[in-house]
Amino acid sequence: MPDVIRDTQAMLANMTPVLKDGEFVFCATTDADVIARALPLALGSFKEEEAVTLILGRAEAATLGFAAAMPMRRIVLEVFSSLDGVGLTAAVAGALAAAGIPCNMVAAFHHDHVFVPADMAERALAVLRDVQKRS
Repeated sequence: MPDVIRDTQAMLANMTPVLKDGEFVFCATTDADVIARALPLALGSFKEEEAVTLILGRAEAATLGFAAAMPMRRIVLEVFSSLDGVGLTAAVAGALAAAGIPCNMVAAFHHDHVFVPADMAERALAVLRDVQKRS
C-alpha cells in the first residue's frame, strides 16, 4: 500500500478524482427483512437511530421497493488519505458547493467517495480536477 497522506495540500494535489460507472440511490429503512436482503447488494451502509441507510445501485433499490428518484454517481478520490488527515472533505465539498453541486461524502478506509446527482457528475468531475490541478 502506498504511503498514507495527511497534509491537506498533498491530499488535494494527489486526489485523482475518477468517475465510476453506475448510478446509486441513498435509501433508508427499519424493515429487518428488507435490510437483510439489501445489505449483500449495498455499496455501503450506516446504522442510525432512525433507520439503516443503504447505498444501493439504482436497479437494486427499485427492485427492493425504494424510490429511485434521485440517482447519484460516485467519484472516487484515488488518494490514500489518512483517516486523521484534515481538510480534504472540506475542500472537496466546498468546491462543489461553490459550483452549486450538492454532494454526499463517504470516507472509507482506503479512499473518499463523493456522491453527486447523476446529471451533475461530469461537471463535478471537472470541478474536482481543477481543484487537484490548482493544488
